[in-house]
Amino acid sequence: MKTSDKCPTCGVHKIIGDICSGCGLPKDICSCAALEKETAQKIKVTITKAKFRKFVTVIVGVEKNAIERVGKELKQTLACGGTVKDERIILQGNHRMKIKKMLVALGYPDENVTLTMIEGGGGGGRGRGRRR
Repeated sequence: MKTSDKCPTCGVHKIIGDICSGCGLPKDICSCAALEKETAQKIKVTITKAKFRKFVTVIVGVEKNAIERVGKELKQTLACGGTVKDERIILQGNHRMKIKKMLVALGYPDENVTLTMIEGGGGGGRGRGRRR
């Protein structure tokens, strides 16, 4: 057995024999991913207006090693565009009705996910405002 093999379940820790070095359990029942999500920091979801008065959903607080995977999963499930930048997931559109349920389905605790709505932003365009 090699000690350089990564755990197939969590993909982070090394396998020594058949044991994950992260949680100390056999690789078949490794619980590193579940433990990491339980002790995860708070995830803050903010909906705000961006350029041209379009809504964007910004998610902050997802772990660095999972942010790309979570961003891709959210974009595919919500059928929207988006990006991962500066440790933030930015999704096009207002997804406040679905995003919390989706993050909980991905394994994040309900009490760690908070939603906020920020008004404003996005203005400043020329000639696109209300006429008086």
